[in-house]
Amino acid sequence: MSKIITVKIIPNAQKTELREILPDGIQKIAVSALPEKGKANKELIKFFKKTLNKNIKILKGTTHQYKIIEIL
Repeated sequence: MSKIITVKIIPNAQKTELREILPDGIQKIAVSALPEKGKANKELIKFFKKTLNKNIKILKGTTHQYKIIEIL
């Protein structure tokens, strides 16, 4: 069963990590990649695969900081 969540990406960070979960449930995630040519999105996908052993699909927001993702 999949789950849909909203994340806020902070690109160009020193390391990729979950920074905090905001009161409205949005997960704030820092990624070490730059926000160009899909690099930050790829880093986000890699982060979920490594930490949760889950694949994700970006449903909305591929070019924005706020993204709606589906955890598969």
